[in-house]
Amino acid sequence: MIIGITMGDPSGVGPELVLRAYKEDELKGSYIVVGDYEILDYCNRKLMLQVSLRKIRSIKEYEEGSLNILDMGIMKLEELKIGEISKKAGYAAMQYVKKATELALEGEIIAVVTLPMNKEATRLSDPNFSGHTGYIAALCKEDSYTMMLASDKLMVTHVSTHVSMENAVKAVKKERVYEVIKLTYEALKRLKKDPKIAVAGLNPHAGENGAFGREELEEIIPAVEKAKKDGIKVEGPIAPDTVFLKAYKKEYDVVICMYHDQGHIPMKLLDFEGGVNVTLGLKIIRTSVDHGTAFDIAYKGIASTRSLVEAYNFAVKLAKS
Repeated sequence: MIIGITMGDPSGVGPELVLRAYKEDELKGSYIVVGDYEILDYCNRKLMLQVSLRKIRSIKEYEEGSLNILDMGIMKLEELKIGEISKKAGYAAMQYVKKATELALEGEIIAVVTLPMNKEATRLSDPNFSGHTGYIAALCKEDSYTMMLASDKLMVTHVSTHVSMENAVKAVKKERVYEVIKLTYEALKRLKKDPKIAVAGLNPHAGENGAFGREELEEIIPAVEKAKKDGIKVEGPIAPDTVFLKAYKKEYDVVICMYHDQGHIPMKLLDFEGGVNVTLGLKIIRTSVDHGTAFDIAYKGIASTRSLVEAYNFAVKLAKS
């Protein structure tokens, strides 16, 4: 059972995170890194990690005892601009994800764990790029998917993510809310028997029976009622200013959020370094660190490996389940 870890943007912290995690033996089991050998070799030498690197061209060449690098041969050392936005680095990061996803779809690896990309850098070669989640879903030819953020403190999923607030409100439709409830339930029941789901309201006080908006009455409640008829343990809409505290106290296993920041803010407050990004609804298992490229500390050997370790462990858990 081999897991594929994408190197992330070469200019960011991705290369050092996977090197240091390997050095400290924080990732148990078999895995490869999909990226550029030349960049990882340089980072290894710069940080004096002395990690044994092995360049491979296919999964069949995998051997224990070294960090196996599936070398894409895209980014050259002379092109590397540490801590800077780079068109070439953004393009390379996207190609690592594409290759890893293809390997997972072909059954050559059991899961994909992604290190951070820089959206601005990647948009220099692909102006329509909105993030890992949508890109991988498109590669998998899936249009029914959602983002989950998970840690031992809180779990959240999202009705919408990388859209404007105006479009986020428009996205709160009963069909989509019901879809996210179902996706969340199908994922959680692999990890826990009879998971209990909370659905956050969109408006203050969950709309207060129409006083502060009608989305709860016309879109969210019908979706919740439909899910209940399917036998799902779900409650809502619950006022956004209290639902996360209830979930933190383990009254619920997960909170379904109506837009990006509604879920991301409590997650990053409670567990900034330990959060894991999971894409639900795909043909493959995909998890990711829940942080960015951290250009300001790249190649300094000080970035925390915790989110990578948690993302890797979550992928293993999903694969085993």
